[in-house]
Amino acid sequence: MILKKRYFPIYIIFLTILLFTQSCEKKKQNNTPKKQDLTEINKLLTIGHKHYENGEFDSSYFYYNKAKYAAEIKKDTSRIIHSISWMAQMQRNQGDYTGSEATAVEALPFLENTDKYPNGKWNIYNQLGNNYLYTFDNDNALYYFNKALNIKTDPIEKANMRNNIAFVYMEQKKYKDAIKILSILTLKKEVLDDAETYSRILDNLGYCYYKVGNSKALDYLKQSIKIRLERNNDQGLIGSYNHLFIYYKKSNLSLAMNYANLAYQKATKVNAINDRLECLELLIQNSTGNKLKEFSILYLKINDSVNKVRLKAKNQFAKIRYDSTKEKDENIKLKAQTVLQKEQQKNKNLFMCFVVGIIITLSILVGKFLLVKNKREKIKSSYNTEIRIAKKLHDELANDVYHTMAFAETQDLSTSQNKEILLSNLDTIYSRTRNISKENSTIEAGPLFLSSLKEMISGFNNNEVNILTNGIDTINWKALEENKKITVYRVLQELLVNMKKHSQCSLVVISFKKNEGKLQIDYSDNGVGATFEKLTSKNGLQNVENRIQSIKGTISFDTKSNKGFKVSFMFPI
Repeated sequence: MILKKRYFPIYIIFLTILLFTQSCEKKKQNNTPKKQDLTEINKLLTIGHKHYENGEFDSSYFYYNKAKYAAEIKKDTSRIIHSISWMAQMQRNQGDYTGSEATAVEALPFLENTDKYPNGKWNIYNQLGNNYLYTFDNDNALYYFNKALNIKTDPIEKANMRNNIAFVYMEQKKYKDAIKILSILTLKKEVLDDAETYSRILDNLGYCYYKVGNSKALDYLKQSIKIRLERNNDQGLIGSYNHLFIYYKKSNLSLAMNYANLAYQKATKVNAINDRLECLELLIQNSTGNKLKEFSILYLKINDSVNKVRLKAKNQFAKIRYDSTKEKDENIKLKAQTVLQKEQQKNKNLFMCFVVGIIITLSILVGKFLLVKNKREKIKSSYNTEIRIAKKLHDELANDVYHTMAFAETQDLSTSQNKEILLSNLDTIYSRTRNISKENSTIEAGPLFLSSLKEMISGFNNNEVNILTNGIDTINWKALEENKKITVYRVLQELLVNMKKHSQCSLVVISFKKNEGKLQIDYSDNGVGATFEKLTSKNGLQNVENRIQSIKGTISFDTKSNKGFKVSFMFPI
């Protein structure tokens, strides 16, 4: 139990520092995952797609790029891949195959080593495959088309990917390998149910049969063109007409040129620039005279215009990416600065908390030290008081009591004279006991202080000593601090006790006056006085000096042997 009491203040100090430090820390963030708000990203994607459908590719690219950046902030991988796929497609459509490849490659780190986002994977691999196909890198085209084929996606998408692989074989002049793939596809239910895919496969298969000299070629080409005409598939008809041009080129050039013109008209209608140029190449190669000149001029004009448009689009896309990257870098830098500032502020707050904690700890320790010191001083003061009382009882009362007891035992108390002497001795003992009690009793420091002070002073007034006070009623004792009142009371009490013991005086004068914000008290008597050496040896006067200094006062002694005793002290009111 004693040990618990001893260490209790340490527990309090530790708990205070702990609670204060915790209060300075930032509130812990709620780590519970919150549902992402994807409204803004979806809005950007919708705007981007709308511009794409309107042929406003630069604006479409801008919004898809913003959507990508917003998705990166939200860490939404699905929408990052979706945005990249559309951006790569736009670049490829504008003939910027290198830029399209670079954009599509950005998605690969999100796709590798994961089975998530199958549709996104399919789109990116398909984009890369087509880019390599258009740049005549057939090996890489096959690589990415096969990667796309191995992804678990919609059956029709797999059929389209197999058609792309067959097309690569066609570019490599591996027509038999292409026929194996395409002929199987024509038997698939999902292909038969999808007219666009079915017509594309039939057209490619007819072209391959033509290349290997198979008589079934024309039948497949006609089946394909029939489906495309029924569905008004102008984009698909461009390919069908081109293949029929190639089929009839050697056997019926007039019919072949007719198909070439039809292909050019469809390409012009759907604004398929590459197809227009390819058709014009065919027409130029098989024309003469004014037609050759007409087609050649048209080709140069379109080609020049296309190059300008593509260069402008390429630069525009590059600028959008540059501006976005610059803005992103600036945001990252700003975010880093914000994080740094927050970290610095956090460290500053922690340091301040630490300093305040140290100050609180030191304050508590100093307070405890002062309490202990004050307790010790009180114990010491009580001990000294007990010693002083014991000494007074021994010096002033013991002998009187002994002599009175001896007188009572040896004298005849029946006589009136002896009774009077006994009563006088007892009265003397009573008076001395009362004086000792008053010297060590509690001091009234409230409204009755002045009357208590006067009573104490008058207690030393008798037939032998006359005590005069001057100005005691002019002092505003109510405005004086309690400890200063007690000090005045004890100092004057010490001086009067000292006077009674040693002075042998007949007159004492005590003056009170206010002197420039200080209370000055002068004591003087006409006693025997004392030398300075004797004064310093008296504990009572040493106590007087210590008391005055404790209230930031000053004291001076003026005394000489046989010439009286004077003391003057003052302290701030």
